[in-house]
Amino acid sequence: MGPRRADSRHVPGESRAGTWCDRRVRAGTGRVTPTMDHEDGGAYLGGRRPLWVEEPVARRRMPDPVRTAAVRAVIIAAVTLIQAMVAFFCAMAGAWFAFPAVLSTVASTVVATWAVLDVWVTRQVWVQRNGVRSQPSSTARRLRRERRQARRAARRARAAREGPSRVGGAAA
Repeated sequence: MGPRRADSRHVPGESRAGTWCDRRVRAGTGRVTPTMDHEDGGAYLGGRRPLWVEEPVARRRMPDPVRTAAVRAVIIAAVTLIQAMVAFFCAMAGAWFAFPAVLSTVASTVVATWAVLDVWVTRQVWVQRNGVRSQPSSTARRLRRERRQARRAARRARAAREGPSRVGGAAA
């Protein structure tokens, strides 16, 4: 595999950390400065890594119903905060709109609380209906497998002690 250009994309499974792959002319100086490619996809002049590098976090996406409820709750909460500010400024200015604004803010607070609870309930219902994704190394799965094997072994031992059985009236 030959040297790659600094603007090439990272291929999964290939390590690019610490490989000198390209030489660039530093702007304005005429000097050739080696660049270094890193696994985060960036090429850094002089081989120095910047102080702050964004690293993507592998996080599962929220289920659609939960995400919909969360967006609805955020929009309702934002409207409630705007109403509260309008009510506050109208009250400070002594405007006639202060009383209706305060009443609608109280009602919106109740609705916003309901919306946040709806997110929580929707998430619980989704998890109960669809379950959680179990990892192959999950402890619960291993324990279930061990219990299942113990039940099968107990069943075999009991069958060996009792001898051949006559299931369904057939002679053995």
